[in-house]
Amino acid sequence: MKLISWNVNGLRAVMGKNFMDFFNEIDADIFCLQETKLQEGQIEMELPGYHQYWNYAEKKGYSGTAIFCKEEPVSVTYGLGIEEHDHEGRVITAEFEDFYFVTVYTPNSQDELKRLSYRMEWEDAFRAHLCKLAEHKPVVAAGDMNVAHKEIDLKNPKTNRKNAGFTDEERGKMTELLNAGFIDTFRHFYPDQEGIYSWWSYRFKAREKNAGWRIDYFVASEGMRDRLAGAKIHTNVFGSDHCPVELELK
Repeated sequence: MKLISWNVNGLRAVMGKNFMDFFNEIDADIFCLQETKLQEGQIEMELPGYHQYWNYAEKKGYSGTAIFCKEEPVSVTYGLGIEEHDHEGRVITAEFEDFYFVTVYTPNSQDELKRLSYRMEWEDAFRAHLCKLAEHKPVVAAGDMNVAHKEIDLKNPKTNRKNAGFTDEERGKMTELLNAGFIDTFRHFYPDQEGIYSWWSYRFKAREKNAGWRIDYFVASEGMRDRLAGAKIHTNVFGSDHCPVELELK
């Protein structure tokens, strides 16, 4: 079973590039998106053989998530069920027969860490959501989690120590999630792999120089450990400032 996650940084923009070529070629069982930057009715996706689920932000041209899946879920819910966290279209939870699949676009702490304290509240609420699901059946969560967990996960850890995405606070929340019984699936397969990133700034020719960050993840609850079959980061796929990430399940 092949799962793909991609922060497209504007779906309409990436549709004009190579999105459908990659989508058709990869033939995923579940394909999820973050940062669709759409309102309802702004795009018509022809995806034969897939069920489509969208969560839009109230603010136009901002955030947003989607899940496309071959198998119809048992149920689908949107958001975390918490009023203050559910205006930005950041979470979709699809329940399948034997596991839950969650896509997430974690809030960015922003310049000067303006949103860091909100981000901390969000992290606790999101972790609680995953833990509650995991009480019922195994969970896979995928998306742009907006944090490089360890120094190995970005090119320039020393100069980014207090920047959004690499603060001690954000990294600590990722540690808390993993300690709550979740697996960083890429690191499960490649514990020491350096130089593989999923996001590059559009500035300073960062992608050309591979000065990137690994901030897009598949995390899986312990109940999925025996089904983990492979992980991949598609660094050769362009169209966004992020590239797609993959998890393969038995």
